[in-house]
Amino acid sequence: MAFERNNGGMGGGNFQRQMFSGDWKCSKCAGPIKELPFQPDPARLDQLLCRDCHRQNAPRRDFGGR
Repeated sequence: MAFERNNGGMGGGNFQRQMFSGDWKCSKCAGPIKELPFQPDPARLDQLLCRDCHRQNAPRRDFGGR
């Protein structure tokens, strides 16, 4: 499954990302994960995170704060 997103940023063009459908669970909150932008490694299924948990774990980006 693929989707298109109009990216007004660099290049301003469209890009397509292949999405993989499945029936996985988040390793942190046990919430359902139905779609991922990558094919998960079967040996690492216990490390998958849902979108919300991934955002909470992601390091904060500091863009200079000007």
